[in-house]
Amino acid sequence: MRATHKKMTASLCIRFIAALACGFALQAPVPGYAAADPAKVLHVTIEAADDGFDPAHTNNAYSSRIAQAIFEAPLTYDYLARPVRVVPNTATAMPDISADGMHYNFQIRKGIFFTPDAAFKGKPRELTAHDYAYTIKRLVDPKNRSPQASSYESKIVGLDAVIAEAKRTGKFDYDAPVAGFEIPDPYTLKIHLTAPDQTLLYLMAGTYAGAMAREVVEFYPQDLGAHPVGTGAYMLKQYVPRSKIILEANPAYRGFVWDFQSTGDAWDAQIVRTMKGKKMPQIGRVEIAIVEEEQSRWLGFDSGQTDLEELSDPAAPKVLLKDQLKPEFAARGIRLHRFVDATIGAFTIFNFRDPVTGGTTPDKVALRRALAMAYRIDDEITQVRYGQALRARSMVPPGIIGHDPAYRSSIAYEPELAKKLLDHFGYKIGADGFRSFPDGKPLTLKIHSAPNTRDKARMEVWKRSLDAINIRAEFPVSSFADNLKAAYRCELMMWGLGGRPSIPDGIDFLDSYYGKNAGVSNKGCYESAAFDALYLKARGMPDSPERTELYRQMQRQIEADTAIALHLWRYKNWMIQPWVQGFKKHPIIDGDWRFLDVDKH
Repeated sequence: MRATHKKMTASLCIRFIAALACGFALQAPVPGYAAADPAKVLHVTIEAADDGFDPAHTNNAYSSRIAQAIFEAPLTYDYLARPVRVVPNTATAMPDISADGMHYNFQIRKGIFFTPDAAFKGKPRELTAHDYAYTIKRLVDPKNRSPQASSYESKIVGLDAVIAEAKRTGKFDYDAPVAGFEIPDPYTLKIHLTAPDQTLLYLMAGTYAGAMAREVVEFYPQDLGAHPVGTGAYMLKQYVPRSKIILEANPAYRGFVWDFQSTGDAWDAQIVRTMKGKKMPQIGRVEIAIVEEEQSRWLGFDSGQTDLEELSDPAAPKVLLKDQLKPEFAARGIRLHRFVDATIGAFTIFNFRDPVTGGTTPDKVALRRALAMAYRIDDEITQVRYGQALRARSMVPPGIIGHDPAYRSSIAYEPELAKKLLDHFGYKIGADGFRSFPDGKPLTLKIHSAPNTRDKARMEVWKRSLDAINIRAEFPVSSFADNLKAAYRCELMMWGLGGRPSIPDGIDFLDSYYGKNAGVSNKGCYESAAFDALYLKARGMPDSPERTELYRQMQRQIEADTAIALHLWRYKNWMIQPWVQGFKKHPIIDGDWRFLDVDKH
């Protein structure tokens, strides 16, 4: 994602104008197409580069943000409802579900078309139920190594047999019949499950379920990620990798009337007053600049060059008094949207296949545990996050189904105990003041990071933490995208990450430790038969105290093996210029520009 720092340049100031009309339908369709205004341009930044826009291949929040604006799943989320609520998108209504919870009937809206592309040879291409079945097949095709494959494996009748045959032959047969996909007509998709699974509705509202046309996939075999073709509100107009992305309103997109209901708080009430009754989308163009440097992103917003900005932690003391805007910013009409994010703000993975940090023998578990116990989380909160975080207590954060507010991680900050643990397992301190392996070989950690201010500060915290327990470390720096690729290959010894949910359920976070996902979403390549057994049992259960207990047991197993060092939950502070209307950050939806408006004056 992040190859080089991109300073805020004059190009960020340029206001492109494109004459383009747009329509959209999320809830009730409006007559004809609702025209997006080409003079309404939204300017935003992302802090690291994408890794392409093929939802089957990316596990990158920045790519997903763009993909959500381009591709459409059958379902989506109500924009304002909290807790989150699934609503129809390209489906005409919520699916009919059988009494036993094993059969889902989706009716796809007629008259939805993919944006024109050379793959369609000049002919209009209508969205059908076949596209959704094909999209799910792509996710489980072993060749694609999709991070979302396990979300569908062992769930849909007959699908695992096709997967097994693909593994045997090396080729996935997309034309092979799958009993779990019944398509009696072009607009009806019936999905038959092997067992009840409450997460299916969330999966069918996710970015990864956004319909892709088979013709497009086959037309761009080498660079599909640079040619996203969907049915969504926006389409890709310009793409300069690691620099900028420009989206324009899709002229064939159906419209909807903004008619979401307030949850009762003052923020929602203000949005409803401003937006209710508008034909959407309003914004004709979205310009996205990739700006890695935090100070540059803030200066761009402060000078009015960008319209929305997630306040970086270093900028917080300049802008906030505790949890409120300073008067000088409020006087300019700038608004602050602040909340505890439904994410894992920071954690560090240990590579279980690495000769230094890997392995399940007691001495290797002791090393990982000592590292986790030595990390100075409070230093990260105060010195790296500038107070905009709190110590994470569990791997299922607040606001997510399965979160247990009483849960507390069993791994605490205890550097003295960490030293005793290392001493006990033979990691002796040599004449140079650093520890060696029990067999006497030198011990050196490699903690990978990206070239940005925050990661540099985090590495300084790691160095102080490790110096306190006499462990030598190196700190290689590469772009986020390059680190991500290396993690997929199980090559990074240690790496700091954050985690965002793709569905509002704790299983989405725990999925990243399932053994079969090693080298995909499981970037630490963690494997535990005990964890996998709990995961498979919980995955098929409805939300219940019994399933929450399984989530507790899975977390305890991860802690026992010390698969990660868990660090932070984060406060998010979104800054909004006075001319932007309708903004409220959704826990799941990222590409939310279709819900917004910009006052041109």
